[in-house]
Amino acid sequence: MSWLMVAVGGALGSLARYGVNLAVSRAAGSPVPYATAVVNVAGCAAAGLLLGILASGRLPLTPEPRALVFSGVLGGFTTFSGVGIDTLTLVQQGRALAAATNVALQIGGGLAMLAAAYELGRR
Repeated sequence: MSWLMVAVGGALGSLARYGVNLAVSRAAGSPVPYATAVVNVAGCAAAGLLLGILASGRLPLTPEPRALVFSGVLGGFTTFSGVGIDTLTLVQQGRALAAATNVALQIGGGLAMLAAAYELGRR
């Protein structure tokens, strides 16, 4: 059942991302880089708010709704929210170096691999 929840949530998140892309394109004339920034910041804000509410005990979620919301909707909307969740978890565990390394590898490594793969593909 969790797989179905992730699939449904992913479809909803992807549609929301596409909607943001269209809205930002209309407002700014181009989606780059504004749409991605809006999606990433909004996704992180939503993830943080939901994680905080869950941590407070005010909203108990079973595994299926968690899969729908976090892996599905937020995962389809932005994968950057996952980076944020992992980094916050490491910070909360007192693992600041691991958190900084996570950010450096995910952002820096991702950009480096993007550039390298682009060049490879261009040849």
